[in-house]
Amino acid sequence: MNKRSLQVKIGGMLLRNPIIGASGTFGYGTEYAKFISLERIGGFVTKGLSLEPRKGNPGPRIRETPAGLINSIGLENIGLKAFLAEVLPSLSDVRTALIVNVFGTSVDEYVELAHRLNRIKRVDGIELNISCPNVKAGGAEFGKDPLVVQSITRKVREVTDKPLIVKLSPMVTSIAETALAAQKGGADAVSIANTYPAMAIDVTSRRPFLGAKSGGLSGPAIKAITVKLVYDASASLSIPIIGVGGVSTAEDILEYALAGATAVQVGTANFVNPEITENLVRDLSSALDSAGIKTFASMIGAARKNIGG
Repeated sequence: MNKRSLQVKIGGMLLRNPIIGASGTFGYGTEYAKFISLERIGGFVTKGLSLEPRKGNPGPRIRETPAGLINSIGLENIGLKAFLAEVLPSLSDVRTALIVNVFGTSVDEYVELAHRLNRIKRVDGIELNISCPNVKAGGAEFGKDPLVVQSITRKVREVTDKPLIVKLSPMVTSIAETALAAQKGGADAVSIANTYPAMAIDVTSRRPFLGAKSGGLSGPAIKAITVKLVYDASASLSIPIIGVGGVSTAEDILEYALAGATAVQVGTANFVNPEITENLVRDLSSALDSAGIKTFASMIGAARKNIGG
C-alpha cells in the first residue's frame, strides 16, 4: 500500500478515492468529461434511468435558495435502451466506477432494469432510487416502509450480482431502520440521502416558483442534517454508507467519513464548479497529508469510536 491511500471499497468495487459524482447532477458522465478526467475520481452515478424515456416536470424546474437549490426535474431521462445504445459506448474506455441509478413505478420495473443491466459488463454497480411512488400500492413511496425497502431490495438482488446500492429517503421515522432493511434485503451499500421536500414562493406573483410547485432541496443547507442521518444509520449497519448532501470541500468529506460514510457523492456543487470533483481529490489528499493520516479508510466512523457510540 502507498504511504497515503484514498482507496475505499463499496461491495465489489474498489474505488481509487471516495469521491463520486452524484446522480441527477452528473448527467450520464459524458457531460463532465470536457471539464475533468473521469479517471481521477472514484466514480460517478448516472442520472436516474427508467425503462422508457421520461419527459419530466414542466418548467421552471430549478430555484436557488440560501445555501441550497430546489430542483423539480421530474426524473427526465432518455430511457435505458437509448442509454445503452447511445451513451454507454462513449464510456467503454473510461476506467472509473460507473454506477447506474434506476427507478420505476412498480417493483417489476426495478427488477427488469436490474436484470438488463446485469448483463452489461461496463456497468460496475446499480443504485436504486426508491423515493418514487409505487403506482400499484396507491402511490406510496417505496422508501417510506422498511418492509417494502427490504422486499424490493431482495427482489432486485435476486436478478443481479453487481454491487447494489439503495438510495434512501431522508423523510422516514428512523433512517437506521430503513437502512437496516436494505441491508437485510441484500444491499451492498446505502446512499444517505435523497433530497428533502421543499418549496419557494414568489411574493410578487404569489405563486410557487417551480412549475410543479415543489421540489427537492439539496446543497450546503442539508449537510448538517444528513451527517446526522449517516451517523445514526452507521451504528446499525455492517455495509458501507455513501454520504450525499452538501459536499463541496475536503472537510465536508472528512466530516461524513467521521460520521460513518465510506464514500461521498458530490451533487449540487458540480453546478457551481464543474471541476470540483477532481479538485476535491487533490484537496482531500492534501488534508490527509497535513494531518499525518496515511489512509482515508482509517477515518471512517472515527467520531463514534471517539465518543463510545
